[in-house]
Amino acid sequence: MSLADSIAYFPYFPKLFIGCCLVLGLIFGSFLNVVIHRLPKILDRQWRQQCAELNGKPAEQAETFNLITPRSSCPSCKTPIKPWHNIPVLSWLFLRARCANCNARISPRYPFVEALTAILSAIVAWKFGFAWTTVAALVLTWFLIALTFIDIDHHLLPDTLTLPLLWLGIAIHLYPGIAPIASVDLRASILGAIGGYLSLWAVYHLFRLATGKEGMGYGDFKLLAALGAWLGWKMLLPIILMAAAVGAVVGIAVLTLRGQSRTTPIPFGPFLAAAGWLMLMFGPQLVDRYLAFSGLRP
Repeated sequence: MSLADSIAYFPYFPKLFIGCCLVLGLIFGSFLNVVIHRLPKILDRQWRQQCAELNGKPAEQAETFNLITPRSSCPSCKTPIKPWHNIPVLSWLFLRARCANCNARISPRYPFVEALTAILSAIVAWKFGFAWTTVAALVLTWFLIALTFIDIDHHLLPDTLTLPLLWLGIAIHLYPGIAPIASVDLRASILGAIGGYLSLWAVYHLFRLATGKEGMGYGDFKLLAALGAWLGWKMLLPIILMAAAVGAVVGIAVLTLRGQSRTTPIPFGPFLAAAGWLMLMFGPQLVDRYLAFSGLRP
């Protein structure tokens, strides 16, 4: 049976489609681990080379380092990881969270990202079914996962992820039937991108004028602009309110547990990403219920 024949069964067997998306999420989650680990290092190398060139110094000749080369290896002993030791989640369990060569501990972050990507991918497949909309929603989900963990690790939302995500969000609205939220057209997408960027940009500058401090980074503006492009301008306020509320509660709890002061920076990107994903999945229903409850919609 060919791949095309197998795909033809998906509309008639939704559980089969959801299961395949679960497995696809596991595989792609393994790749996201590479992106999360390597992309900040790649950018750091590029920035150092650019600084050297601006200072008139010769650029350092470094070994090729990108998302593909070199092969994944153990951080402790640098031994390349064998393919059968790189099976998502299962290899980590089989090896008991230890390197097969040096017995060094393997962080649970790796299987967590893989499992999270698989579960969210399955939920997206369950929500949208066998359609091009699911492909678009999966792409948005995977981008948000990568951005979340990079921001947690480095307080960084790279332009190499946020800007393509922004343009993809606008581009999918050129083709009716692909966008995850059917009521969002190209006009609403463009207004969402503009409004998303300007809203946090205004908050940033007002906070800086009032306190003399920077409350967030420009990456947050671009991420909200990307979410506005994907989900439309009507979702911006719910995303901001949800991200701010959850961020405040979690931030206070984390700082209290760690014994840190309130001046310790907390990345805002993960809360924007989480709120954006929830609006992707349940936003229209939540907005409709709120409007009906408030009396703004009969």
